[in-house]
Amino acid sequence: MFAVVTIAGQQFKVSKDQEIFVHQLAGNVGDKVEFAEVLLTDNDGKLTVGTDVKSVIKAEILGHVQGDKVIAFKMKRRKGFRKKVGHRTHFTKIRINEIA
Repeated sequence: MFAVVTIAGQQFKVSKDQEIFVHQLAGNVGDKVEFAEVLLTDNDGKLTVGTDVKSVIKAEILGHVQGDKVIAFKMKRRKGFRKKVGHRTHFTKIRINEIA
């Protein structure tokens, strides 16, 4: 069984006991979260799509981490202008406990 769910503005294909990284969510480690914006479910070949989906995804927050560093380098030739900026995106690791 799997489902397609919208979490923090992105769509993910999830199944039970799967661990995924999503954009940072509010909450502490060990908190339970629910996602009600389910777009599609597949229960042993039986697809449910759109407004007919009445499922809720229940998950647990495992931790907060940072992604790899992304470097943005700007330069204008012959002008001596150089600018180097970097950032690390914040992610939350969650485990899907139940697709109900």
